[in-house]
Amino acid sequence: MALSELVSDILAFRTYLRAERGMAANTVIAYSHDLDRYAEWAATVRLADYTAPTLSDLSRYLGFLHDERLAAPSIARHLVSLKMFYRFLRLEERANPSAVELLGSPKLWERVPQVLSPESVDALLASPRAADRFHLRNRAMLETLYATGCRASEVVGLRIRDLYLDSAFCKCTGKGNKQRVVPLGRPAVTALRGYLDEGRSTARDGEEFVFVSRSGRPLSRIDLWMLVKKHCRRAGLPTSVSPHTLRHSFATHLLAGGADLRTVQELLGHSSIRTTQHYTHVDRKRLKELHKKFHPRG
Repeated sequence: MALSELVSDILAFRTYLRAERGMAANTVIAYSHDLDRYAEWAATVRLADYTAPTLSDLSRYLGFLHDERLAAPSIARHLVSLKMFYRFLRLEERANPSAVELLGSPKLWERVPQVLSPESVDALLASPRAADRFHLRNRAMLETLYATGCRASEVVGLRIRDLYLDSAFCKCTGKGNKQRVVPLGRPAVTALRGYLDEGRSTARDGEEFVFVSRSGRPLSRIDLWMLVKKHCRRAGLPTSVSPHTLRHSFATHLLAGGADLRTVQELLGHSSIRTTQHYTHVDRKRLKELHKKFHPRG
């Protein structure tokens, strides 16, 4: 369905909240902002039919919100806004009733982060081709995402001065402007050197961001998000994969390889180890599956 129809429905929903529900102006504004973000995302991914979203669609949107660095309470509020919106569409006989049910589904709210296998990561990192216009930049961005486990915003925010390629590490600026040092593996260092030496455009206005467009403009989180989607399609990976998936994969692969939880916490920039402990649950599930598959009494 056309984006114009979604925008029209959002405007009608705002009127409904004010005129029929009598909600306060600030509440209506908050719902509107959340739904405007949803409309922008729907246009970007070309959502097939917003009146009948699938669990996969909604999970992809959750991944996008994670990539936007929204805190868990903010993501929960966005889901509440969507639920209110789809209830309104159901009243208007404009949406499939299952949409509201999906938004209340534990499968959505308690969804375990998606993790790629090492083989799938290899396929993704190998997907930029020499014939591509920006293959050196794209390969370097993908390698940096997985090598560091950084958030999308931290990767696009990297500056030349943050790279220490001779020593194989970089400085990332995370939430609250906190900086941390993250190692870079040999493939990432090689990809970054190739890009900086041969493929990087001249930065515009003297800015020294690492990853820039052809005109020298720093790339945005959305640019990186779209880049990952493009190369996932090429590598034959699920469309639900996002930059945050590589962060999840980075942490899970480290723990599976024997890294201790405190080290992973420091590398991810988590202020609380409770956040990092979530990845032990992901890995534990994988171990249970392996045990069940291969143990005689699994």
